This record gives sequence, C-alpha cells and structure tokens, in this order.
Amino acid sequence: MTDANTVSAKASPKQMADAIRVLAMDGVEKAKSGHPGMPMGMADVATVLFSKFLKFDASRPDWADRDRFILSAGHGSMLIYALLHLTGYKAATKEELLNFRQWGSKTAGHPEYGHMPGVEVTTGPLGQGLATSIGFAMAERHLAAKYGDDLVDHRTWVVAGDGCLMEGVSQEAIALAGRYKLNKLTVLWDDNAITIDGAVSLSDATDQKARFKAAGWAVKAIDGHDMKAIKSALQWATRQDKPTLIACKTKIGKGAATMEGSHKTHGAALGAAEIAATRLGLAWEHEPFELPEAVDKAWKKVGRQGAKDRKAWEARLAASKQAADFTRAMKGDLPESAFDALNAKIAELVETKPAQATRQSSGAALDQLFGAIPELVGGSADLTGSNNTFVSGTPIFDAPTYEGRYINWGIREFGMSAAMNGLALHGGVIPYGGTFMVFSDYSRPAIRLSALMGIRAIQVLTHDSIGLGEDGPTHQPVEHLAALRAIPNLMVFRPADTVEAMEAWQVALESKATPSTMCLSRQKTPAVRTVAANENLTAKGAYEIKAASAEAKVTLFGTGTELALALEAAATLEAEGTPTRVVSVPCFSLFERQDTAYQAAIIGRGTVRVAIEAGVKQGWERFIGEDGAFIGMSSFGASAPAEVLYEKFGITAAAVVAAVKARL
Repeated sequence: MTDANTVSAKASPKQMADAIRVLAMDGVEKAKSGHPGMPMGMADVATVLFSKFLKFDASRPDWADRDRFILSAGHGSMLIYALLHLTGYKAATKEELLNFRQWGSKTAGHPEYGHMPGVEVTTGPLGQGLATSIGFAMAERHLAAKYGDDLVDHRTWVVAGDGCLMEGVSQEAIALAGRYKLNKLTVLWDDNAITIDGAVSLSDATDQKARFKAAGWAVKAIDGHDMKAIKSALQWATRQDKPTLIACKTKIGKGAATMEGSHKTHGAALGAAEIAATRLGLAWEHEPFELPEAVDKAWKKVGRQGAKDRKAWEARLAASKQAADFTRAMKGDLPESAFDALNAKIAELVETKPAQATRQSSGAALDQLFGAIPELVGGSADLTGSNNTFVSGTPIFDAPTYEGRYINWGIREFGMSAAMNGLALHGGVIPYGGTFMVFSDYSRPAIRLSALMGIRAIQVLTHDSIGLGEDGPTHQPVEHLAALRAIPNLMVFRPADTVEAMEAWQVALESKATPSTMCLSRQKTPAVRTVAANENLTAKGAYEIKAASAEAKVTLFGTGTELALALEAAATLEAEGTPTRVVSVPCFSLFERQDTAYQAAIIGRGTVRVAIEAGVKQGWERFIGEDGAFIGMSSFGASAPAEVLYEKFGITAAAVVAAVKARL
C-alpha cells in the first residue's frame, strides 16, 4: 500500500468497483488463463451488493445467519476471490490471488467449496449454482419456521450469466422457486448478451424476463453500471413476496480499453498491452495486486460492518432455549439417540425375517429414523409411492409456513438433486430425495458435484434392475451401478434385504463428507441376514455372509436381490460336496477403505470366484479377477415380468452353479 498514488482521500463506489476489475484482469493475466470479462462487467453490481445489502462478517465466514452469495457463473471466479480479498477474509490473501489457478492454491479456476472460506458452493458447470441456490433458500425458510426469525433470517443472492439461464436445469430451478414463493432469493442476471462464441443471439432468442415472470418471479431490468439503479433494485428485491430476478444490463469486460463488450474478454487474459491501456483509462496507477490506501480501507470497512449484527445474533442464540439444538444441527451432528429405534428394529428383523422389496426396506428404515433425526428432510421427483420416501404423518413443505419436512419436487430429477446439495450446504438439514435409478442419468451432474464437494446428500434410487419388469429397457438400469460407482467419494449402496438397508442408512447418515445412493429393488426378495451381528456389517463394504462347510473351493459374490441367488447356488454346490462361501458386497467404495488383510480374506484368492448382479460387469474384476465368472447383463433389458427376464437373461442360481462347475 502507498499513499503516493491514492486516487482520493475517500474512495468512491466507482473506485471500489474498479479495484475488482483490476484484480480480476491482473489475476487472469498472471495465471495466463481465466475469465476476466464477467468480473469486470459485474463489478458495479457486486460493489453495491456487498457494501449496502449483503449481511456478512469477513472475520466469521461460518456465521450461521449470514447471507449466502452464490456465483453461479463460476468461470468468473476472480469476482468472488477479489471480493473476499478486498473485504478482508483471512484466507483470501494477496498470495492466493497471485497463485490463481495454480497447484495447491485456494483460488481454483472455478470456486470450490471447502477450499476458500466465503465460497458457499462449487460452481462452474453452468446452471448448477442457480439450481443449488434453491436449496439454500428452502433451508433458510424451513429453519426460520423451526427456530424463529430471531435465529434464522437471511437472504440468498445469486450472480448468474446467460449460460446459466440457457442450461435446462435453470427451468427446473426457477419453477421450484416460483412455486414455493422463495422471496428471500434474488438472482442477479449478468445480462451482457455474450457467450464464448459471440453474441447470445447466435443461439438463443428467449425472453428471459418473461420466462421468470411466467414461473412466478418478480422481475426488474436495470442498467448494471448505474449504481443508483442497482441500489434501488436491490432494495426493491427485499420487499417482494416472491423470488426476484434483476436483469443487470452490463458490458462484458467493462473498463477494458479497447475490448469492452467483446466476447474475447470472456475466457482469455486481456494481454499486457490491453491491461496497460486499461490502467490508464481507469486512472489506476498501482502495480498489480496493489491497492490505493483509500480503496483498501473502504473495502475493509465493508468487511467489518456486519460484525455488529453478528454479535447481536450471537447474543440472541446464547439466550435461546434452542441454542444447543440449533448449534448441533448446523454443525451436522446427529442426536445421541439417532439410531436407537433403528437398532431395535434390526434386532427384531433378524428374528422375523421379512421378505420384501428393498425399496420397502428403505422405507422401513426411514420410519425408524425420521422421528429420531429432526434434520431429515425428504422428497421425491413425483414418485413418492414408488420410492417409499414418505413417512406417514409428515407435514408437507410449502409456503407460507415452510415447517414441513417432505418436498414435492415434481418431475425434476436434476433440479431436485441440485437443490438437495443446497439444502446440505446451508446446514441444519439432511436431505434425501427419490427417483427411479435409471433417471439418475438426469441428476448425475448434481450427484457428481455432491461427491466433489463432500456433502451429505442421500439419493434414493429405486427400481434398480431388470427386476422392475414390464416397463421395459427404457426404465431398466443396466449400466447405472457401474456408472455411479465410477464417481469418486460416492457411496453406492445396493442392500440385499431390510437389515442391510437399515445398516446402509446408518452409514449414510453418519458420513458428513460423503454423499450416498441407495439402489433399491422393485421386486420382493427374501431376508438373508438372519443371524444377529454385533457390528454394522454393511459398513465394511463387503463381508462373508455364509462360510464354507470346509476349506472353501468357491467364493460367490452378490448384491441386492441377486445375493439370494448366490446363497441358493451355494446351497446346491454344498449339497454336491463343493465347499462354497458367499460374500455380500453392499458398497464397493467402503470395501476399499478396509485394510489389505481384510480385503484379501474377503476376496478369497485361490478359490473359484463368481459374481452375480443384474447389471454390467464393469468394476467386478476387483473381486473376481481375470479368470472369474460374472453372471449379469451385457445388453439392455426387455419388457416382461421380472421372473421371465431373469430366466431369459440367465441370471439364475443354476447359471451360477454352471459357471462354477466349468471352472472347478
């Protein structure tokens, strides 16, 4: 810092905005890659928002009642990094700006949750930040209903670009927000009419303002460089009884000497000559990453101005009878008795041995968990009866009270899953949502982001194989188990009966930093866990469910409804004098967490190894090796009753026995 070139004794709002522009263009130039245009174009809007409206305290990024700022247009990440640096977030140092997009830095190319305090959600895949924000806004309304607005009273602000609004998930998101009247949600649309290829008009002619109005939003259009108009519009947004869109007409690369308004500023550094000319045009005489003292002081004051509100909120929390429960819920900790009812039910099931579809098993688990864990908020993408996600007597989430814990998402799998991520990220809520497993194709981008961020969101995916029967190959998952298992940091559970389903739910709920999918059958399957265990066996990922009668010659692996077929085949082989062990594999990734000695013991090298699962083989090589057999699918399914399909596709106990005999 230096006083010699201070622009004025007191920084003006324009000078504060120019600080964002300069940091953005310098950061991208230093990295030789990035997107300077959007931060430069939205600098005026961001300056007014942060200095006049956003409720936050830079010294306490984790303040539970802060406003949430979501940069859906994540390619413009230097906007949020500049803002965090300017307002005094401890982690957003000058060194981090200098290391923008470099190995080990907190300033990743696109904002990543968990790297830099102040980044609320990982964004970059366009549209998902906007869709995730719906969950943030829903969580705020729900928790305000639960704890009162003395403890929960904040807004969600989103910066979205043309690309965000073109992505299909944006329609799912804005329709949900409009239906639920999420009036504390405001989207600031960077309406610069530019995409990477050129003008938006090359590919789109949508009247976005009319689209939002049709979805139940209040809409206002402004000059995104007129700070008085920006302030007036933001004030207007806080008074509406529905979600708000402010269309901010901006120029991409605003302030650039010769490239202002050009699509060339979208995704590339401006270059040394353009930056030098831009500095002259802005009367900015400081070196890269250096700030005029007055500008620095003005922005640091913005970062501190929420401290008074934060301290007052902390006093209210301390005086509240709900303080302990609120704090526990926001930390993501479960109640001490969370699994008492579930464990009692498991003990009962070992004795009663119910045969039922594992989707019913999952529903039975929820019956035991929902009352014990008040943070659970469920829902379904219009398949409630099929997914078994509704617990009897649960109030429905809806305006104007929002206290309900069951959400009707409509036929919006992607929107549901993205909003679930927002619910989980906000804190105080543990979301789960249901659909058919085949439609995880629609929600996969959000599932992937949940795994990348490391958050607790639980997907209930029913109708998990050809066993769903007559609906045919359009609805029968074949490659989906393998595709989901390929996502790092995602627990993919395929329980074989009710005991395993309940154990899977316990693991999923105990895992704060890993999302889960519950892959569940439509068809009935017999109970296989008929002996009490003194530990959660599903948590091991794979375990021996049946020992061989003597030194094992054969190891059979199975999951879900096919584990019963493996046990049937083992009984046949044992009767014929072939000692056979059976291994249940409810979760591949959990098995990989076990020590090597345990893994080796479970895999059973030196035995004939055969796996059976009504999906494709990919991934099973880990268990059966190169010489093992796989009984499953190698094509799409067909339309017929489940029992016919299993016979026709050769997924039977007899096929397992034949495969074993061919290898003995």
